[in-house]
Amino acid sequence: MKKIKGLFAIIAVVLLCSSCDPLETRQELKGATTMDKINSLVSVSAEVRNGKRSNYLLLKSDGLDALSSFDYGLGTYVGTNGRVQVVSRGDNTVVFTALNADGTKLSKEFTVNVEELYDVAPEWEMFCGNGSKVWTWDEQASAVWGNGGYLGNTAPGWWTVAAGDMDGQTPGEGAGATMTFSVKGSALVKNKTNGSAEEGSFAFDMSKQTLADGNIWAIGKLSTKGVSVLSGKQPNHGGGPVNEYDILKLTNTEMVLAWPEPGAGAWGTAWFWLFRAK
Repeated sequence: MKKIKGLFAIIAVVLLCSSCDPLETRQELKGATTMDKINSLVSVSAEVRNGKRSNYLLLKSDGLDALSSFDYGLGTYVGTNGRVQVVSRGDNTVVFTALNADGTKLSKEFTVNVEELYDVAPEWEMFCGNGSKVWTWDEQASAVWGNGGYLGNTAPGWWTVAAGDMDGQTPGEGAGATMTFSVKGSALVKNKTNGSAEEGSFAFDMSKQTLADGNIWAIGKLSTKGVSVLSGKQPNHGGGPVNEYDILKLTNTEMVLAWPEPGAGAWGTAWFWLFRAK
């Protein structure tokens, strides 16, 4: 009896913490569901707008005698009738999981094709392409890393390092090392040339940073968790990781980031990273 009470307590917490847009979240565990019931009662479909399948997905599992959850890549919806948003065109995978009262689970994958995106920041596609995108040092640039003047330079301007010399700065993170940005889980994976990898996540805020003269210094900020970008270290401050960067440029093919040293004012020391999509 104590185990069952504990299970219901966990379920209550999960329901309270769900961050999705539920239409109906009340669920009761009455027994154990089966794959036959899942096949007949669970559905994932794209909401149609202007005759095209949109990036708003409709999730349904009404009548299922189990706790329903839908992992749609950017998060997990817990409930029986919900509407969530994805940010990629093409095939999107949603993993449905049913949790029975005895603790057993059954899962099923649904693939939904999205034709048109609505209410999606274009930077998702710039960072991640159609789901994931690989970035590396911009070897077309004469310098890909180094320092320069904060709020002044837009690339390394004082001490400059070419892509071929970056391994000397951060072993394993020089030419040939890559970063993969993925929509699913907002994941960021750094793949080093020694075969190792570091995994974390990323987020972005495209609020512009405007200078006193009206010019724009940064078009947004990139934040990372659990991982930095390639050679994302603090050169003059103990070598710790940099986890927040000013985005100076972001297109489908180019990314320029900057980080000012603590306390830096105009033309104080800032560090710059130049990347190119593979």
